[in-house]
Amino acid sequence: MEDVPLHVIHLNQDDPKKCTARRMDSLGFVKTHDSLDGVPRRGFLLDPNSDTILGGRDKEMISLGCSLVVLDCSWKKVDASLGRLSGNTMLEGRVLPLLLAANPVSWGKVGRLSSAEALAASLAILGRWGQARKILEPFQFGEHFFSLNKEPLEEYEKATSKDSIKDLEKEFF
Repeated sequence: MEDVPLHVIHLNQDDPKKCTARRMDSLGFVKTHDSLDGVPRRGFLLDPNSDTILGGRDKEMISLGCSLVVLDCSWKKVDASLGRLSGNTMLEGRVLPLLLAANPVSWGKVGRLSSAEALAASLAILGRWGQARKILEPFQFGEHFFSLNKEPLEEYEKATSKDSIKDLEKEFF
C-alpha cells in the first residue's frame, strides 16, 4: 500500500524550534508550501471549523490518491488563516474527531494537536497506522500521543458514520 501524499501549507506563525511541520518536511514526510501554489487539487484539508468529520467513508478517496493537507499556523490565528484559504482551494475540509494533544505546547488539551499529530491521527483513522507511526516516531511525544489516544483512534477507524463518531466522542470526552 502506497503512502498517502501529505502536504503542509506553512504560514510561519509559530516558533520554528517547536514547529512539527518543518521537522516533518526536513525528514521528507511532507511537502511544504508557503502559499497555495502547488497544493494538490484533490484531497482533504484538515480544518477545525469544518462540519464534516474525517472518517471511514474517506478511505476510498485516499485509496484513489487523494492527499491530506494540514494548515500549519498559530492556534491564535487559525480562523483568519483559514479565511484566507476559503474559496481559493478545491480541497474538501475535514475536522478530526476529538483527541488529546501530547505535544509539549498543548499537552492534554482536547483538539489542540500539532501538525504532526493531526496528520498522524488522520492516517490512523484512515487505517494507515504504519505511516501514522512513522510520522510521529521522530518526536519525543510521538508514542505518548498514540498511548493517550489508543482507544479513540481505534474506534474512530471502525466508525461508519458521522453520528457514530459523535457518539464515540461523547463516550471518550
